[in-house]
Amino acid sequence: MDVIDYTIYGSEMQYVEIELDPGEAAIGEAGSLFYMEQGIDLDTVFGDGSAQQGGFFGKLLGAGKRLITGESLFTTVYSNQDSLKRKVAFGAPYPGKIIAVDLSAIGGTLICQKDAFLCAARGVSLGIAFQRRLGAGFFGGDGFIMQKLDGDGMAFMHSGGTIAERQLAPGEVLRVDTGCLVAYEPTVDFDIQYVGKIKTALFGGEGLFLATLQGPGKVWLQSLPFSRLASRIFAAAPQMGGRSEQGGLMSGLAAGGVGAGLLGGAFGGSSNDSSGGFDVGSFDDS
Repeated sequence: MDVIDYTIYGSEMQYVEIELDPGEAAIGEAGSLFYMEQGIDLDTVFGDGSAQQGGFFGKLLGAGKRLITGESLFTTVYSNQDSLKRKVAFGAPYPGKIIAVDLSAIGGTLICQKDAFLCAARGVSLGIAFQRRLGAGFFGGDGFIMQKLDGDGMAFMHSGGTIAERQLAPGEVLRVDTGCLVAYEPTVDFDIQYVGKIKTALFGGEGLFLATLQGPGKVWLQSLPFSRLASRIFAAAPQMGGRSEQGGLMSGLAAGGVGAGLLGGAFGGSSNDSSGGFDVGSFDDS
């Protein structure tokens, strides 16, 4: 497992800069690259590029797992082929925060939502985690399949809004919106719970179910799920198929023409006069 140094920059739109020693490498999701220095060599591999994928069938299994979780079949490996330290950076795809997790400090395994993974040190394996409970699979917000990160290196995830890290004591229960869960340790028990009241379920705006997380273990929560942001944008968009600035201008001119016609009729102009009773060309500039 490669041991990497990193720095996270930015506030609302963050990116992580990873410093690679000679021979070290990092893996990143397709389309997540921000920049890389000279001496960094990139290579697209089948699967996640981890050492656990021995042989063709191992790579095929790893790629299949990534496909099931909604990710690309391929992963890009960024390796430092230079004799000096070089840097490569990865950017988050939407406003939010980047979470850095040392897998060796939490037992080597982390379960996260399907689109949370951003990049990691070479050697981190990307797998799948199945929801064992029907309720969590159907109503948990992420379906029956989530991503599982295995290894003992650094892994980076992105989330929407602000991140809240909660360390749950044994038996402690936390209820959150189903879309706000980003990641949790395998020791955390994840389930869903009905909100309890018909009126609240129908008119409360929080849906029928909440996610329940029972300790012990650490959980990472996001204040603004991307699905919530997208729904607000869609709700605020014009509902008549959109209207361009030019269309808005022409509509305003048309409305102005109608208003001018009404004013012209009120001041003695003929209602059939296209100028609305005002002959613009008759005004003397002098």
